[in-house]
Formats: sequence, C-alpha cells, structure tokens
Amino acid sequence: MENSIRSMRRSSTWRKWRTPRSTSSCAAGTSRYYGGWAAPNIYFLGYSGVIKFGNIRIGGLSGIYKPREYHLGHYEMPPYDENDIRSVYHVREYDVMKLKEVKGQIDIFMSHDWPLRITEYGNWEKLVRHKPFFRQEVLDGTLGSVPAAELLKALQPRYWFSAHLHCKFPAIIQHGENGPVTKFLALDKCLRGRKFLQIVDIEADPGPYEVQYDEEWLAITRKFNSIFPLTRKSVQLGGLDKQDYQQWVRNKLNARGAKPFDFVPTVPSFDPSQPLSNRSHCGNLLRS
Repeated sequence: MENSIRSMRRSSTWRKWRTPRSTSSCAAGTSRYYGGWAAPNIYFLGYSGVIKFGNIRIGGLSGIYKPREYHLGHYEMPPYDENDIRSVYHVREYDVMKLKEVKGQIDIFMSHDWPLRITEYGNWEKLVRHKPFFRQEVLDGTLGSVPAAELLKALQPRYWFSAHLHCKFPAIIQHGENGPVTKFLALDKCLRGRKFLQIVDIEADPGPYEVQYDEEWLAITRKFNSIFPLTRKSVQLGGLDKQDYQQWVRNKLNARGAKPFDFVPTVPSFDPSQPLSNRSHCGNLLRS
C-alpha cells in the first residue's frame, strides 16, 4: 500500500535540530539529546536518532559539521558562553558512530548538512548557475559534510532529505553496481516564491501511523552510553560496553509499550510581556 508523507503528517511531524539562534533554543535541544517531543505532534530525533512511524524507519543527524569540534565530546553545558553557543550544535563523532552501528534498513534519513560530493549525483551545473558561489567547492569536491557522506554510504537509506544550503537540489545515488538506490532531496527556505515544499509518496504498510521507539536504536544507545563523552576529549572506544542489549530493550518495550509518552510542557510558554532577563531561564535547564 502506498501512503504519502502528506497524509502521514496529519498524525506527526519529525525533525532534526537546525542551527539554533539563542541560548534558550540551544538549551532546549541539549535537554532532549536523545530526542523527544518538541511540541504537540512534533518529535525531535535528537542529536542522532532513529524512530519508527508505522513500519517506516526514520533516522537523522542534527547539527552542522565543523572539523575542529568533530572529535570532541559534548563538553558544552548551559549557561553557554559566546564560544559554546556556536559549537554546541556542531556534529560530533560519537553521534555518527552510533548511527554507523545501525544494520536494519533505514527508509528516510534527514540531516541539516548535505553529504560531501552529493552534487556529483545530480545536475550540479544547474545548481551553480543558481548559486554561483558554490562553484569552486563543487569543482574541488569540498561541498558538504564528511560524516554525512560516510553515513550515506553506510546506511544506504531509500530517501535522504537535507537543508542548510537554501536551494532545491535532487540527486539519485546508486550504491555499487547492483546495490540499492538513495533518492536525495534538499529544499529551499520557507519563503514566498521559493522551492521549499515537495510531496513524496513512500510505500508503507497500512497504519496506524504514530511515532514509536526503534528497538535496534535503543539497544545501540544503551551500549554506547558507557562511553558518553562529556569533556573535550575524543571518544574512547576501549570502554565500549560489549553486551548486546537488543533483548533487554525488547523486554522493556513489551512492558511499557513502544510509543513515547504524550507531550507535556516542562517550562512556561513564551510570554512577550516579560523582560528579556526573565526569558532565558532555559539556559539553566540541565543544571536543575
């Protein structure tokens, strides 16, 4: 049975973390490192994550790739200084390593960055006519994210959606001579006259369509928790838990159910009448 994203979105919307603009938005993202409800019917995938929507598996990687911070741990803690507010949303190797452990088929993958050299699989000439300042990076093969390209090769999802470069760009990636195909699509900013919306039909079993935890991903998360890096030091794989937690996770999900708890506000709603000094209480969210 074929069901479109259009009909699925009536139930839920999923998202990855784009570039935040304030201390409060950074703290809100950090407090949901593993993902969770950002608002009613809007589910945040976390810094990296995989969930199920019906029988469709959706994965994602949040943030922007910056080589300088890539091998560091998640050392930033609120309240953020001027440097941390910029680095806290940069992609970390730890989160990419977890995604590389996924063995089951991913149907949809989302990232803020484009995978490195993705332009080689689409009409890059048309792209640089529209965005001429991309030309040199395209020709040099430096446009895009290295870890995103590694995940594209490792996961080989059916669809990959990205943002970041504020233009529409489709591409089709053939993995090996007889391997699977990934359909890539980046869209523009959500502004008048821009190409920011496209309906994609995706084959799926009949519903119900609702967000559910993914068993394999929870087992990976549990396994990697033993080496969660909270300092500037890079990930130390020597301490990685060797136990297979898939059955442990299955038992937990059978006991509590695979559906996340319903959305519940944890901080007061934004009040524009309040002075600025009272609006940034989210900065200490992780301290409490």
